[in-house]
Amino acid sequence: MTMQGTTIMTGLRPQGRVADILLTALAPAVWGSTYIVTTELLPGWHPLLVSLLRALPAGLLLLLVVRCLPEGIWWGRSAVLGALNFSIFWVTLFVSAYRLPGGVAATVGAIQPLIVVLLSRAILGTPLRVLAVLAATGGVAGVAMLVLAPGATLDPLGVAAGLAGAVSMAFGTVLSRRWQPPVGALTFTAWQLAAGGVLLLPVVAILRPEVPELTAGSLAGLAWLGLVGAALTYIAWLRGIARLGPAATAPLALLSPVTAVILGWWLLGQSLTAMQGLGMLVVIVSIVASQIAQRTAAPATAPPRA
Repeated sequence: MTMQGTTIMTGLRPQGRVADILLTALAPAVWGSTYIVTTELLPGWHPLLVSLLRALPAGLLLLLVVRCLPEGIWWGRSAVLGALNFSIFWVTLFVSAYRLPGGVAATVGAIQPLIVVLLSRAILGTPLRVLAVLAATGGVAGVAMLVLAPGATLDPLGVAAGLAGAVSMAFGTVLSRRWQPPVGALTFTAWQLAAGGVLLLPVVAILRPEVPELTAGSLAGLAWLGLVGAALTYIAWLRGIARLGPAATAPLALLSPVTAVILGWWLLGQSLTAMQGLGMLVVIVSIVASQIAQRTAAPATAPPRA
């Protein structure tokens, strides 16, 4: 099936750039609801099973909508990106979450924007700006203030899994910009989600997690995580990577723990301390600083069309 061309936008006007940032930021803001949805609507569900049911049905549904399959080299690239952005990332996230306290896992994962800044320099030739590095470092500190509990224990395997997940997602973010197919974000998302879901199948088949009884609540939770938390949000996320660049997009992911803490306070009555409030402020400042740092950066050269 013939793939339709698309144009990578560079040199955006200030108003258009702000709109793109806000639209892209909706993705991690929605991802922050993952914790409360899984704990309240999917209790007892194995994380890997949830990951599979989050990726594969949404990917197949989007493929039915776009009716466009990869051609040539894009089969392999879609598989690599699906593995980096979904399969490997979600498996390592699962291991990290099980072996580390939630705050430690989130803090380790917050190093991803810094890795993206470095990879963007190495792979895309994006200028390495001191403000961007400082902003990414500040983002890690802000997340730690937001979610890290005093006396939290460290598990070497859990920390290694968390770092591996951050590296996997960072490579997926940068390569999603380096490998821009001649299709829109909707089709690109469908390819990656479907590939990520297919690659998760053997992992789930080997571990054989128990499948809990389906209820109206669990169906609603799976629908939210798959249709909204995966399909729609990743369309916005991949669009943001193409238009803003990875180094400007990745710091927006720090909004996810901010949303999770706010939802826990608002819906579950969890406490919100002054330290957490300060952590939110530090995260927001780091995100704004990262956007300022990248606003004047020279846009990376788009790769030749395959």
